[in-house]
Amino acid sequence: MSNSKLNSILQVTDLSIGYDDNIIASSITFELKKGELAAIVGINGIGKSTLLRTLGNFQPKISGSVKIEGKDLKAYNELQIASKISVVLTEAIASKNLSVYELLALGRQPYTNWLGKLADEDISIINNSINLLKLEPFLDKKCFQLSDGQLQRVLIARALIQDTDVILLDEPTTHLDLYHKVQILKLLKSIAHETNKTILFTSHEIDLAIQLCDKILILDGLNNVFNEPTKLIENKNFDTLFPTDMIFFDTNTSSFKIKK
Repeated sequence: MSNSKLNSILQVTDLSIGYDDNIIASSITFELKKGELAAIVGINGIGKSTLLRTLGNFQPKISGSVKIEGKDLKAYNELQIASKISVVLTEAIASKNLSVYELLALGRQPYTNWLGKLADEDISIINNSINLLKLEPFLDKKCFQLSDGQLQRVLIARALIQDTDVILLDEPTTHLDLYHKVQILKLLKSIAHETNKTILFTSHEIDLAIQLCDKILILDGLNNVFNEPTKLIENKNFDTLFPTDMIFFDTNTSSFKIKK
């Protein structure tokens, strides 16, 4: 078996996504290796969140295949999936009355006994994520008392605490200013590279994704190209992402510019 296959963690082949028989996007094929940070980018309504929900087993695919470590996603039971994939969606969490620490501790649910008792290893993993995302000042606060940005950091920490091979994040920088957007994405990159976790997130921050991601999937409903950012730029794949009447992609600066 090749080294490439040994390192492969998520394989998506000819995937069609949507609701019932209503296909939102189709012909989606890509593969992620362990330790990669990747983004899904595209215009509003193209299916970025639907794709993420499908990969996380929150809704069924219409056709095609999703495999984790070469095994079809539907072959895993719910507990097995929870130990393989952690997901942070944009929907409001139902447990905002919990303290930050209580919400973080829920990330260890796939591994605790039926009483939910935390072992020393669980506590150590929780504390590591608290330190990594600098959450010490918020641990006793209720989640409803946090700003959107603070809550986002807590949810990312909970995904890390779940300690899965694959982490899926829907718009993880939505409520953050530019400095904190960069801070979170750089943190995610270092986590992926240093812990060998695979992190895939949806984003409107295409310029940042180009600078920080190992791979990008351009979800456009036509070709759904997946590659390294430099290859996507070379192949002019960003040029047709948006209507060109107002903005264009500048290959010299690797960023979108406003037409004046």
